[in-house]
Amino acid sequence: MEHRSPGNSQFESVTAEGEGKGVAGTAGWNLKNSYARLPAEFYTTAAPTVVRAPKLVVLNAAVARLLGLEPTLLNTVEQVACLDGNQLLPGSTPLAQAYAGHQFGGFTMLGDGRAILLGEQQTPSGALMDVQLKGAGQTAYSRRGDGRASLGPMLREYIISHAMYALGIPTTLSLAVVATGEPVYRNQVEPGAVLTRIAASHLRVGTFQYAATRQEVPILRALADYTIHRHFPQIKDPSNPYLELLRMVTERQAALVAQWMLVGFIHGVMNTDNVSIAGETIDYGPCAFMNGYDPGTVYSSIDHQGRYAYQNQPAICQWNLARFAETLIPLLHDDTDQAIVLATEVIRQFPDIYQQNWLSGMRRKLGMLDIQSDDQSLVDQLLDWMNRHQADFTNTFRDLTMDRCQAAVYDDAQFQHWLSRWKHHLAVAGIAWNKAQAMMQQSNPAVIPRNYRVEEALSAAVEHQDLEPLNRLLTALSKPYEESPANQPYRQPPSDGDVGYCTYCGT
Repeated sequence: MEHRSPGNSQFESVTAEGEGKGVAGTAGWNLKNSYARLPAEFYTTAAPTVVRAPKLVVLNAAVARLLGLEPTLLNTVEQVACLDGNQLLPGSTPLAQAYAGHQFGGFTMLGDGRAILLGEQQTPSGALMDVQLKGAGQTAYSRRGDGRASLGPMLREYIISHAMYALGIPTTLSLAVVATGEPVYRNQVEPGAVLTRIAASHLRVGTFQYAATRQEVPILRALADYTIHRHFPQIKDPSNPYLELLRMVTERQAALVAQWMLVGFIHGVMNTDNVSIAGETIDYGPCAFMNGYDPGTVYSSIDHQGRYAYQNQPAICQWNLARFAETLIPLLHDDTDQAIVLATEVIRQFPDIYQQNWLSGMRRKLGMLDIQSDDQSLVDQLLDWMNRHQADFTNTFRDLTMDRCQAAVYDDAQFQHWLSRWKHHLAVAGIAWNKAQAMMQQSNPAVIPRNYRVEEALSAAVEHQDLEPLNRLLTALSKPYEESPANQPYRQPPSDGDVGYCTYCGT
């Protein structure tokens, strides 16, 4: 799917206190079931579990329109019943997808343990978008889990995917969150919920790993051909389309992770089952945005060794792609040794592709319209200063954008030297400030989902059934590249610098 460019998002959300009446199927649903035509090894049929007292909590009108749906018609008893699993959407063939994955480096067989794919909505543009219910009940892959989800983590995914889309970063989308009216038992009793997740597809590196474990080339080929047909129809070379598939997935992932790094996003659980073949950010469990710049930042409670720390994300992405390449070996060449050579050549290109994307993004963040030999050192010097002083990642770049580096942290000899060098760099290149600033304003967000603001909104919604903080946060995040008095509170870093802040998977 196409993603809106930074600064032009009209992402909007509406919260619901109740539902009206309507007729199921009139909202514009047009489901297809292409994934269900893959070999049966890739899924099991699975019906959503009926819930007791569904109540629509939040609905994203912009996502609905993107899908060709009428938002006002989704806010009905019958349509909400489809979004919580009590009633199937017309044309739905519900199933749970099978996949495997390296989780923190260890390989295991997995699958949708609490998610059910209803089908693929054909949008007005003709694209297919997966419609998945997350928290819809037990499946064949639940591994003794209850298959349910709690309200807090589902609202967190809604918030962060909302923010990522508005930032212009490829992401799965959240159409709605429905409270189930039933308890979910984790460390404590929590209210249950179902998230309707929208994705270009839920094909993962782990899907290919699962296929590879079958050791049946026809099954692997069927998956690869389906992937090419759905996501990479531009592949024209019939001599080795699977090598081109590897190359394109590598390029998309390199670009994606570079975009994460440019806004201080830390995914937190970059297992191979969370690497989307379509190049979208998927699974927002223990994710967070960095405040003070520290390359070693880790927020996830389960990442004890810092495997998925901010600074490690590019290398981990390359490692994950190497696992993807391994699955394609039987398709790349009849001679295994030659296939390995071909795959290795592509994976070795990852650091250069990532670096090109990252440095290009940093140039935009600093208004450098041309390419000069000292660009890298200029960026490195700034990041070194930010690290030494734990300067806020988002606000530092925004302050440079708005030419307002007057805070006490900037009264530092190292920073002042860098500032002079940067301005000299722009002057030598003949870059007018108004042109540099225009680029920077579209590249440096004023608003990100600050962790403490996310927690504030979640606490109000879950513990007090108060949706106002959530609404205000979503409104601020909808236009992250704009500054206004209304979003000023959302631009402030936490007073404690996020010391001790920890995120959880929320399973």
